[in-house]
Amino acid sequence: MNQQTLSAFIWSVADLLRGDYKQSDYGKVILPFTVLRRLDCVLEASKSAVLAELEIRQQQGINPEPFLLRKSGHSFYNVSPLDLKKLLGDQDHIAQNLYSYVQAFSPAVRDVFERFEFHTQVDRLAKAGLLYQVTEKFAQIDLHPDVVSNVQMGLVFEELIRKFAELSNETAGEHFTPREVIRLMVNLIFIEDDDILSRPGVVRHLYDPTAGTGGMLSVAGEYLAEHNPQARLTVYGQELNPESYAICKADMLIKGQDVANIVFGNTLSDDGHAGRHFDYMLSNPPFGVEWKKVEKEVRREHESQGYNGRFGPGLPRVSDGSMLFLLHLISKMRPAQDGGSRFGIVLNGSPLFTGGAGSGESEIRRYVLENDLLEAIVGLPTDMFYNTGIATYVWIVSNRKPAARRGKVQLIDASGMWQKMRKSLGSKRKELSDAHIERITRLFGDFVEAHDEDGKPISRIFDNEDFGYHSITVERPLRGDDGAVVLGTRGKQKGKPQPDPKLRDTENVPYSEDVGEYFKREVLPHAPDAWIDPDKTRVGYEIPFNRHFYVFKPPRPLAEIDAELKQTTDRILAMIKGLSA
Repeated sequence: MNQQTLSAFIWSVADLLRGDYKQSDYGKVILPFTVLRRLDCVLEASKSAVLAELEIRQQQGINPEPFLLRKSGHSFYNVSPLDLKKLLGDQDHIAQNLYSYVQAFSPAVRDVFERFEFHTQVDRLAKAGLLYQVTEKFAQIDLHPDVVSNVQMGLVFEELIRKFAELSNETAGEHFTPREVIRLMVNLIFIEDDDILSRPGVVRHLYDPTAGTGGMLSVAGEYLAEHNPQARLTVYGQELNPESYAICKADMLIKGQDVANIVFGNTLSDDGHAGRHFDYMLSNPPFGVEWKKVEKEVRREHESQGYNGRFGPGLPRVSDGSMLFLLHLISKMRPAQDGGSRFGIVLNGSPLFTGGAGSGESEIRRYVLENDLLEAIVGLPTDMFYNTGIATYVWIVSNRKPAARRGKVQLIDASGMWQKMRKSLGSKRKELSDAHIERITRLFGDFVEAHDEDGKPISRIFDNEDFGYHSITVERPLRGDDGAVVLGTRGKQKGKPQPDPKLRDTENVPYSEDVGEYFKREVLPHAPDAWIDPDKTRVGYEIPFNRHFYVFKPPRPLAEIDAELKQTTDRILAMIKGLSA
């Protein structure tokens, strides 16, 4: 069964709900029932063996759990003799039987259905007289992994969430990231470690602090399984949205991951993996979302723990918390002496340049660059994400840079690498092809400056210091009504020219330049009475990504424009003449 057919079938359940449910509430029924049917099919083959094992261990008075897990062949089980098809045999008691069936799952699965608030929906469906019909609909569909692969199932969940988010005017992009963007990010964080990852029995730990439905964790697992089937990737995550968390946890259960590693809650205010460090990390935090709700906790950590906490370098403005996730991931890096880490994070344009010298944003960039953590930034095409058409950037950050990359940052402009989608999905109108992903990965792997077929730069390499500057405050003297310079009369200012606030200006001097030389060359010829206030000098960092890829196009010759205007004027005159004839 292909993905479109499967999604359409599941979506047809909405026809049953129409009238009794608002469109924005369809997902509250369809998502948990889809998960339930998937788990139902996964456990079907081992059902009888699990029940027989349960009886034996109960007679022996032994805790049956480890034996049941072994018999089920998965990290979960169900001890009810019922399944979805058997439930249909007792129409009058379907609600009670459905409750007991769900309660008979192992604890991790029960938690999934609690996050979905499944009991509430069962009650509501029963009162509306729809419970039997909905259960029957799902019992008809075969979601066994032999029929619907884990990859397909993940895509189905994502498509359903996107549809429900659109119906309820939510931001679907907060829940998941396009798969081809994840594939690119996974390629970029693994490419330099292909030799290590190909060793038999290698174990690596991957973390996503904004896990959504688990797409990033899944794609990373698929990559490693494809390149080295003997390698093992242990995944960790945290997610704030209850439905996304439930789907992520269910997905990880089916794939045999330890679901205790998937934590529910707000990563910024309540780190679910405190004290842990990871080999690799991936994240697509919400774009431009304020962090006012967690401001108290974040500020407390910043002020009380400083660099011993996660937010030592600085805090961004409250209107956009994405750089807090950048700092959070840096705090989760394994120390370099223990092997180090690499991570990829998707950010909008704001973290590149927002905030002047001394601001929280600039101080975070300063920390990243002065500690030589930034390997590369890849500028993606617009219209790549489901909930926004804005430009986005993938930052690759590592504390174990290869020797050639030390002290350097690579910028890759992939904004022109896209193909149009056959059908738009929300704001997503463009996608990366396999060829585009391969090209970007190669540009990163080769670590060289490069141009496209038209000679436009697409890969550039800079020193870390190229993004730093000194922000100097240039003062001019205050003059009295007679034009004489006003001098200070007391303290340290006695006898010194006083600055005129109206004439005060600031200049950004590139980090590589001598401030005094710059001042003599650029300021004094125009304002011989000016001076620098050294107490106000600040260090700042910004990454003007687009400026480094701008190619000047000279305007067309004036004669060509005049000729075109004359042609247009002549055509208009001829049309007027024709009308008056």
